[in-house]
Amino acid sequence: MTAELLKLAGSIAAILFIAWLARFWKLGGDVRIRSEEQAREIAQETICGFDPVEIVIDKAGMAALLRDADGRHLLVRRHGVQWVGRLLDHHNEARLDQNFLTVGTGEKTFGSVTLDLGARAPAWAAGLRHLNIGRPHA
Repeated sequence: MTAELLKLAGSIAAILFIAWLARFWKLGGDVRIRSEEQAREIAQETICGFDPVEIVIDKAGMAALLRDADGRHLLVRRHGVQWVGRLLDHHNEARLDQNFLTVGTGEKTFGSVTLDLGARAPAWAAGLRHLNIGRPHA
């Protein structure tokens, strides 16, 4: 019985130590885009030389859409505790539902992202429609 209690105490101590270590190293946590400056940094890390002139951040901070001076659009979203981004082209899909804009990249591994953009959603949806001009119809 004593050996079992020692095993239990040792297991609990190990779990508490690992939890303390994760907190000390600031692992995990709530990763969100909190500002346009942070979105700009993420964009420049994702696509070298991408300098956004217009930025919209999802109200939850889980994703952002950015446009540069050349009219290129970049979709950035969270992937675990990292950020991933894709340049949008004529393969993208955009669906507007009131304040929500759902953007698909046409890439299965990236998936589609639904952003709550509030009143700015229609303007961004219109901007993404311009990417599809000349798109071949199936």
